[in-house]
Amino acid sequence: MVRKLALLAAVLAAFGVLPGPAEAAGGHKDAKAALTATQIGVGAASTALYFGINDWNWKWDSARAGITQTGAIAATTLGCAAVSPMVATALLQRPLKYREAHELIAGCIIPFVGSWLVEQAYDHHILWAPDEEPATPKKKWTKHARK
Repeated sequence: MVRKLALLAAVLAAFGVLPGPAEAAGGHKDAKAALTATQIGVGAASTALYFGINDWNWKWDSARAGITQTGAIAATTLGCAAVSPMVATALLQRPLKYREAHELIAGCIIPFVGSWLVEQAYDHHILWAPDEEPATPKKKWTKHARK
């Protein structure tokens, strides 16, 4: 009974963290807050699912769970990567940009750091997306004689 209550509390906490999108003065939605809430909520839900597979025991028992620990980690990571863009799309009520979707997926694969790494890769033009404006090329300065 305690395990069921703990699972219920984890699910409610995960969905309680997901507020509706905030409206700014110009009618624009605060996408960064919605993406962060999605990462926290879906990440907490997938972590709760991982522990729920093993009946909330810290020591993994493949006989009890019916799946190996590596299989459970892979399944919950793939589930998080699949569900988080869907939840963010529903929260923002618009299609996600490539950058936003990549940040959500990277946050599932490498928790806490993945989305930051993808953001830095986009900012430094290591990654690019077709829906973003291309980076302006640096001007090549040549020396000219003054007249």
